[in-house]
Amino acid sequence: MGDAPEPHSGWTFLTSHARVLAAIAHNHTTRIRDIAAHCRLTERAVGRIISDLEAGGYLTHTREGRSNTYRIRSGTTLRHPAESGLAVAELLTLLADHDARRHGPLGDSERSGPGREGADA
Repeated sequence: MGDAPEPHSGWTFLTSHARVLAAIAHNHTTRIRDIAAHCRLTERAVGRIISDLEAGGYLTHTREGRSNTYRIRSGTTLRHPAESGLAVAELLTLLADHDARRHGPLGDSERSGPGREGADA
């Protein structure tokens, strides 16, 4: 197993659910272990979040051998009334743009975000 995530106190702008969904948008075949490390969460927490996202209609997965391939339902709208009508694809685009500015652009072969393979249109 890996090291435990660093603790965080206080509030943040993005929820863990948004962070996990963004990590999956970045790589649709990523492992729970890698998502956990990236998001600084436990593997158990990531598993629960993925279950929540699937139950909420934001995500599906298919089992391929020993791994999963995730599919984001990009047309699904966000849950909070203040964001009514905003599709998850729009949120993921904003997060991907932020990530590209922060870490530099990724080539299409390195990213499979909204509008690419693994995301619904």
